Amino acid sequence: MAEAESRRPAAPGEDVKPFTPEKTKEIVMSLQQPAVFCNMVGDWPALHWNAKYLSAVLDGKTIQFRLGLKTMGLVPQFETRCSYVKATLEEFLAWSCGQPCLSGPFSCYEFSKYWAYADYKYIARIFEDKPEFFQDIRWSDFGFPGRSGKESTLWIGSEGANTPCHLDSYGCNLVLQVQGRIPYEESSVFSKVNITNPDLKRFPKFRNTTAHVVTLSPGQVLLVPRHWWHYVESIDPITISINSWIELDADHEARVEEAITRMLVCAIKSAENPSDGDPWLNPTEVEATSHEINLQYLNKAVLAYFKWQKASESEQPCSSSSDAEQRTTASCKRRKRQVGCEPEGCRLLTHEFGFSTFKAENPQKIPFGPHLIQVLPQSQETSSVGAVAVESDGRDLPHENEGGHFGKLHCTRAQLVMSNDCETPAHQMDSDGSPNASQTALSTNDLLDCLVNPHVINSVARLLLERTGV
Repeated sequence: MAEAESRRPAAPGEDVKPFTPEKTKEIVMSLQQPAVFCNMVGDWPALHWNAKYLSAVLDGKTIQFRLGLKTMGLVPQFETRCSYVKATLEEFLAWSCGQPCLSGPFSCYEFSKYWAYADYKYIARIFEDKPEFFQDIRWSDFGFPGRSGKESTLWIGSEGANTPCHLDSYGCNLVLQVQGRIPYEESSVFSKVNITNPDLKRFPKFRNTTAHVVTLSPGQVLLVPRHWWHYVESIDPITISINSWIELDADHEARVEEAITRMLVCAIKSAENPSDGDPWLNPTEVEATSHEINLQYLNKAVLAYFKWQKASESEQPCSSSSDAEQRTTASCKRRKRQVGCEPEGCRLLTHEFGFSTFKAENPQKIPFGPHLIQVLPQSQETSSVGAVAVESDGRDLPHENEGGHFGKLHCTRAQLVMSNDCETPAHQMDSDGSPNASQTALSTNDLLDCLVNPHVINSVARLLLERTGV
């Protein structure tokens, strides 16, 4: 019934959408589990953005590709462990077809051994000289007027290209699939667990996780709610995706936490000997920011938080004091290496997060059906849902470690991954749960793992905000 109410009469020649923009936004802002929108973007020009088309439009413009090995180890291939080249899409296409590259940016990387990923590319930068292409992406259909390609990012990958398991610190995520299929990204807290080949001796509690699996096909849009762990991998020869992060009220506090994390990481890691070979700085950043700049960033984040809080109070004078308690225990975005928040090291429960603008809807009132597909845990998926591209291979996640690419999105809710015990980091425990006696020398990274733990950062952020608000 709710689905029927969301439809509207279409004008002559207009593409019929299953949901109005208002209804779609209500779903996006209130739904706290992954779901796939279908039949919402059939008239978007961006659906024609396949690799050959983009290659012709960009006309020799180079973009950066991240390259990783197709072989699978126990440790995820984080950005700091990958290689990087700048290449045109034409060069990428030739390489991805298996053509021998005797020269050029891909000449040192055999296609049978490597994957390539142009990930997290701001469309506003790629098409800075062609702003008319921004309008090919129409997030206004999802209830966000004015949001277009200018506020979106582009992802182009070869088969096997992947983003390690992580959660996004800010907002919720809308992902449009344009070409190929991805099992269902960035700003992120990365997990130390390689979920495609988990080290169960090091992370024994990972056996208790449950995978939510979906294969995203062209024309579908995946909603990834805030703070859901997810892993992404390309399963077709070439895949192209477009995503946009939707801002949430909880992001204001998260930015304070990000600023604290930035100060801690830069201060401590910059003091180390640079010759120690520890690649702590994300490859996309040229150099570490100074303490003065980081302090300015922190003060601006705190100021923005109080401006938002004041505006919220003036708009909702009768709101209860529990609103503050419902705001997220947001985690750090700054440090995009594998510190701090492995799935067994802390607890981030999705149901703790609240939005002041929209209240979470009862799942029974969400209009699930052929136009909005619920991404269920593997054990709950039905054959009818599987027929519309929500797939499961019937095995529990911890056992999918035979070394092959199973090529599906693992969007695992944080509460299914986290441990209640935050006292001992998971990587310092034996498989029986006792502390590892062989690990006696603590490093700078061990200290940072504790300092940038989301619980610690959240506590510091709240103390700072209380001090400033007095």
